[in-house]
Amino acid sequence: MMPRSACGCCDRREELGALRTQPACRLHRLLAELTPGGMRRELTASKAQALLARIRPADDVAAIRVHIARDHRAGIRALDARIKYPGGQIAALVTASGTGLTSLFGIGPVIAGRILAEVGDGARFPTKDAFASYHGTAPIDASSGEQIRHRLSRAGNRRINHALHMMAVTQIRYPATPGRLYHERKRREGKTPKEALRCLKRRLSDLVYYQLLSDRRGTIRTCGSPTTRPPTRSTSTSPVTRSLRAAPPPRPAPRPASKGSSRWIGKTAGSSASKSSTPAHGSATTSSNKPKPTIKTAPS
Repeated sequence: MMPRSACGCCDRREELGALRTQPACRLHRLLAELTPGGMRRELTASKAQALLARIRPADDVAAIRVHIARDHRAGIRALDARIKYPGGQIAALVTASGTGLTSLFGIGPVIAGRILAEVGDGARFPTKDAFASYHGTAPIDASSGEQIRHRLSRAGNRRINHALHMMAVTQIRYPATPGRLYHERKRREGKTPKEALRCLKRRLSDLVYYQLLSDRRGTIRTCGSPTTRPPTRSTSTSPVTRSLRAAPPPRPAPRPASKGSSRWIGKTAGSSASKSSTPAHGSATTSSNKPKPTIKTAPS
């Protein structure tokens, strides 16, 4: 799993890339005006340098345009050098994480770093559908009655959505790739190019989720912390232990009745706890089955 500091490297690289887009667009506009018949959309600093070397300005206006174009080209090269540093940091962090995302076609160190920085190990997503709903590649149900239809979801994490978009575009660009074949099959089924691209992104989302799941399982098996064994009950069979388990604590013996006492002061555990209010004759321990003596009083 990548540390959270990798998110800062990804953000910095995106910021520098946004700064590079502005002078690149301006340079393309100037070269299109200076080149007869225009030029293609794909432009790099090396192509721009080769075109500027062949251009011969016909007037002062063209010379000023060439000067501005060279200035933009120098700015683009400086930004390219600045972009390489966070890109190298991202590649090192991705390699240290041991992820298998870079083995998927269309995912390089930068895209893998963005996915890992935003998602982590994917443990918070119980299913692939929850993962797809998180970054907006899962369509939203918009059915009504018997008409079943879905619409595009514009919610979720757009950074991961963009990473999957670049992965899908890369696979479509190269022939004989699984993504290209899947996209062509959806087109034969009647899907529009955008609809087929969305279907491919949903399919690639499942592929990325399964790869994250595989990486997490490999990390648990390799670097998991040992679990603590639960405490076991004592199975000792020594005579002392058996005597402590079997012999209950002794009960206190009843106090004997004192001679000459007129009341019952105690009984055994088998007799009732009732007390007699009549004085005892003879011994204090009289059986409860014998009838109680009656006392007759002489008339006064």
